Amino acid sequence: MINNVVLVGRLTKDPDLRYTSSGSAVATFTLAVNRNFTNQNGNREADFINCVIWRKPAETMANYARKGTLLGVTGRIQTRNYENQQGQRVYVTEVVCENFQLLESRSASEQRQTHEGSSSTPTYNAGGGSFQQQNNDFSGQNNFNQSSSQSNNNGMPDFDRDSDPFGGTGATIDISDDDLPF
Repeated sequence: MINNVVLVGRLTKDPDLRYTSSGSAVATFTLAVNRNFTNQNGNREADFINCVIWRKPAETMANYARKGTLLGVTGRIQTRNYENQQGQRVYVTEVVCENFQLLESRSASEQRQTHEGSSSTPTYNAGGGSFQQQNNDFSGQNNFNQSSSQSNNNGMPDFDRDSDPFGGTGATIDISDDDLPF
């Protein structure tokens, strides 16, 4: 059986960090993920996907991700149900995140969100589990993995929506309809 989810989107609000009675951290958040096509009016719609992340990565996300942060997550879809106060059965489908990655630099995030006044950049070293304060722009991507303590920042593709996947040459690609897989 396969149950894998990969999402790239922006947080709709700050992650909501809570703790279970046994002391485990859990953060819930919603990602706005743009659809790959436009509607009849030429507007791009988005899906709002509920997500949950547990333990140390939950605390890290709550500390460093804010509303509007561009985030990549991997995980699995999970369904659950419960009975609400009115006695009705409520069904919930959500993505249980195994790891996440901040996909934009702190300076890009601060330019978009002018209400953040701090110029120092906190980073989390997922491999060593230590926190550092840096007074410069962050030079790479931060990868926060719940199932492994190894950070893999080498060779990560740029998922920024505004980046040019063809290297900024402005050249068009000549592809025959026969070459398309669909």
